[in-house]
Amino acid sequence: MQYIADFHIHSKYSRATSPQMDLEHLDYEAARKGIQVLGTGDFTHPAWFKELKEKLHLVSEGIYQVKNSKYLTNFILTSELSCIYKKNGKCRRIHLVFLAPSLEVVEKINKKLDQRFNIRSDGRPILGVDAEELAKLIFDISPKCFLICAHIWTPWFSLFGAKSGFDTVEECFGEMSSKVYAMETGLSSDPAMNWRLSALDKYTLLSNSDAHSPRNLGREANVFDLKKLTYSNLINAIKTKKGLEYTIEFYPEEGKYHLDGHRACDIKMTPQESIKNKNICPQCHRPLTIGVLHRVNELADRPEGFIPSKAIPFKSIIPLPELISEIKGVGPKSKTVQKEYDSLISKGQSEFNILLHLSFSQLKEITSLELARAIIKAREGKVIKEAGYDGVYGKIKVSESEDGKISQKKLF
Repeated sequence: MQYIADFHIHSKYSRATSPQMDLEHLDYEAARKGIQVLGTGDFTHPAWFKELKEKLHLVSEGIYQVKNSKYLTNFILTSELSCIYKKNGKCRRIHLVFLAPSLEVVEKINKKLDQRFNIRSDGRPILGVDAEELAKLIFDISPKCFLICAHIWTPWFSLFGAKSGFDTVEECFGEMSSKVYAMETGLSSDPAMNWRLSALDKYTLLSNSDAHSPRNLGREANVFDLKKLTYSNLINAIKTKKGLEYTIEFYPEEGKYHLDGHRACDIKMTPQESIKNKNICPQCHRPLTIGVLHRVNELADRPEGFIPSKAIPFKSIIPLPELISEIKGVGPKSKTVQKEYDSLISKGQSEFNILLHLSFSQLKEITSLELARAIIKAREGKVIKEAGYDGVYGKIKVSESEDGKISQKKLF
């Protein structure tokens, strides 16, 4: 059976998150998106963990559902932790996502962390501990726990980030490197960019939303084919790459750290332009924020377009509210977009079913010809890209004229 999974999200107890990031809204929105497996996020936060214990019940090994829910979203226990520490003469800021097999194991993890760190101030706590040491601490509590290196290319907080990361997995995790099986590509990169590094071939590339609001659930996700949904079966599928069918991707140009730049000066540059300028902003003469594409280029040992023999395929999408927004000419959070979105979900089962599976003829039956064309074009990659940089999200457009051709005015 096919399961769409989004492991990395946050609760209402994390900073800069929606108050609707509670179990009830997550359960409801996941069903509307077409997500069958959702990470809980933030299991280290005492108040959130209390809610998880009170509101979830076990349905199979390591899999939970909201009590008395009609939506039946399957939850898996997850949490992102932020490690800030010094190593090899440099300040490191590494984000890690941990999966746990049970509430009992999470309780042990929280008790251990609470003895050394402040886990109450934020759903994604900042821990002054080496990533290698944290991994050892978690795996000593339960070897069934699982580690995902979060958004591995983002400049400020990641394994390979230009500002505070490492050049290799081994440099970061040392003796715990053998416990690392999975990398999260992040919104500003896609698998094709990661395929350029032969050192990543042995790792499974995962994609998750890192959602801070219900509307962003599933903007990236993973599609599994499993005989039975259990924690062990999911982890085994990730470790072996058997059962992971494909990932669902943001167009990486839409990510807010794809290109280099300096937001304060409204400066955006390609890696080649940045190198020519010695990575200095031509406006204020301060260092540029080096983006994901630049950092991939630095570490890559393969050309663009290289596909490893055992690569897991992926499909790129534009979220449905963004497509409706473009067609309607109003903001994606507007009432007009929300009304059309609700109507489409009621007719098309879920957002993923609409974006990935319904045929053109089926789409025309539930929406306008223009939106149906836009969905198909987005599915085929026929889009216009305006890349993000230095914290500014990019824009992905599907602009059409009345005859269905991309508008030349928009293109130029």
